Amino acid sequence: MVGGSEVTGEICVLNKILTQNLESYLSGLYGAPVQVRGIEEIGKKKPGDLKSFGYGKPYRITFESNGAVRMVVLESMSENSFGHDHFSDRAQVLLWSHSAFNRLPDHVHSVDVGAFANDQKMISAGDAEEFFLLTEFIEGKEYADDLYHIANTGELTELDLKRAVTLATYLARIHGTKQDAPQLYTRRIRDLVGHGECIMGLIDNYPGSDPVAKPQLLQKVEQRCVDWRWRIKNRSHRLSQVHGDFHPWNVLFRDAVDYTVLDRSRGEWGEPADDISSMLINYLFLSLQREGILSGPFAKLYRTFWRTYQELTHDDEMMEVIQPFFAWRGLVLANPVWYPTLPIDVRRKLLQFVESVLVQDRFDPESVNELL
Repeated sequence: MVGGSEVTGEICVLNKILTQNLESYLSGLYGAPVQVRGIEEIGKKKPGDLKSFGYGKPYRITFESNGAVRMVVLESMSENSFGHDHFSDRAQVLLWSHSAFNRLPDHVHSVDVGAFANDQKMISAGDAEEFFLLTEFIEGKEYADDLYHIANTGELTELDLKRAVTLATYLARIHGTKQDAPQLYTRRIRDLVGHGECIMGLIDNYPGSDPVAKPQLLQKVEQRCVDWRWRIKNRSHRLSQVHGDFHPWNVLFRDAVDYTVLDRSRGEWGEPADDISSMLINYLFLSLQREGILSGPFAKLYRTFWRTYQELTHDDEMMEVIQPFFAWRGLVLANPVWYPTLPIDVRRKLLQFVESVLVQDRFDPESVNELL
């Protein structure tokens, strides 16, 4: 307990942590006296951004040491019902993040993982109340900004197509690193269905009175996903280096196709379809809001991304395993906890896609509109 109240993942970073504790921690980390010059929340919700929920709040810390000004990002994790109910749940994610961020190409670097102690001091380890992650601060604009611009204007530029090619090429590159560890693949598929952040966790966090995602529908989806687990859990030859949360809010672009990825999640090794479905379904998501189907500029981005990846990897087997990953991502986008202002007809179409894709033995990339 701190000050008589439980320290949760967001930890009231600005209000309850004294600046001198932050300076003391950074001074010890960098081996020189530090003066904090500013603390600012980043990643705030932008006008027109439908995404409302997140697992934590990042803060940009600007500080001076030895005459040089530097910036880092401090992020903790909020207590929530997506598998982060306990202190140990949140600690596990942040400890893993520090370990794994620096092993993925083109990912923002983690500087340290530390903890808030019961006397409000910040420590590298020890009598922890909550953990936090400290990463480099990287300039750039979220790829989601590009997609919202396209949704608002209908304009698709050559740069938009080049960026889709760049992202597909990046995934082909990291997925080319394989691992012989069958138990890790089995776990990844088990977590896909049963983890609090994944299918069952999403289903359990739909409101009980939801007019679209009724309990009978969600139960049917869950049962089909369990069937899919048994169909694919032994395909360990597919175990690859993955990002694990490769969506438009986790890619920062600067000039042209210069980029950095953020916040890989849920394990270093997994199924490539995880990353592919995570990006593809966002092209569908924005197109549904603009066109009502996959059409126009987003259909072109969808096909460009898919074809680029397939030309580089020739991964035909992906058509036999991607279905439950699409279902998971569809459950995120259709969930009013995450997107409370999403039009109900778009939610209905997303859930129809989830239902329909789960009964396809072999996914046809050109069948999306039929599945809607």
